[in-house]
Amino acid sequence: MIRSELLAALAKENPDLRADEVERVVDVFFDEITQRLAEGGRVELRGFGAFSTRARDARKGRNPRTGETVEVPGKRVPCFKPGKEIRQRLNGD
Repeated sequence: MIRSELLAALAKENPDLRADEVERVVDVFFDEITQRLAEGGRVELRGFGAFSTRARDARKGRNPRTGETVEVPGKRVPCFKPGKEIRQRLNGD
């Protein structure tokens, strides 16, 4: 599902909201998740899963075009761990 499909599905389920209001709700939802992760926090949506970040160490990489070795700095990357309910629905348990 892409963002526009999500907006369309939410608009269909909430006919009392205008399209710009639905879009604003989705923007706020994603902005809050992003902000919390940027602060180093964790976002848990019961029954769905949890978003968090993990640290990746610095490493040596290789430029595929030239074959030259380059230093890749350490960074934080987003991580998603699905909840029990979503795992059960996906696996038909």
